[in-house]
Amino acid sequence: MRHPLRWEFPGGKIESGETPEECLHREIMEELRIPLRIIKPLPPQQHCYENFSINLMPFLCEYVSGQVVLTEHKEYRWCSREELLLLDWAEADRLILEVLMKELSA
Repeated sequence: MRHPLRWEFPGGKIESGETPEECLHREIMEELRIPLRIIKPLPPQQHCYENFSINLMPFLCEYVSGQVVLTEHKEYRWCSREELLLLDWAEADRLILEVLMKELSA
């Protein structure tokens, strides 16, 4: 893990021939073992770390059903808007948090 003990939104790298939506469904199933419903895409964000850059393609999603089973992570949380702001986020994910807060306030 590149950012141990910091919060990140779930997701991962797009595989060859995969759409961003297909990637999200696959990654969430791999990481959390739950289905989700994509409501809409949010604006893409790019962040440059010291040794690499990352392009994030966030989506506003809805939990469908099932019990979360962590396969790659130590912990997960369902948070209120206020609680999200209190977490120690990885730098790139702070950009997504800002976009999400604006979306939820609209």
